[in-house]
Amino acid sequence: MSETNISVPDSSLSATDCKGLADILATIGDKWTIMVVGTLSKGPLRYNEIERRIGGISQRMLTLTLKRLEIDGIVTRTLFPTVPPRVDYELTSLGQTLRGALVPLQMWAAQNKETIAINRIHAAAKESSPAP
Repeated sequence: MSETNISVPDSSLSATDCKGLADILATIGDKWTIMVVGTLSKGPLRYNEIERRIGGISQRMLTLTLKRLEIDGIVTRTLFPTVPPRVDYELTSLGQTLRGALVPLQMWAAQNKETIAINRIHAAAKESSPAP
């Protein structure tokens, strides 16, 4: 077995379980979801502050991401009846557990980013070199 292969336990998930898990992982593994959860990890923020801190996210994508996270119970939206209206976004307790799950992934990425960058360079070089 090569070092890139891992053994899969015999108690694999059913196709139905995999589909449900894939749906959740697609949501929480989304680039913008990870960025929003990380941005909100230190406390509640207003929409414009989230947008500023993330950088590069469109207003539409931020709005869609926040709505999806609110529906999933990961983020709460609090409207304050002021003029102009003030809206704060904050991680729920479920959102905090997601943040906790993302921290080891962040640490892994930080530890391995240089190795992955080198591997990508090698792979690109192999693709561009003529076949024997």
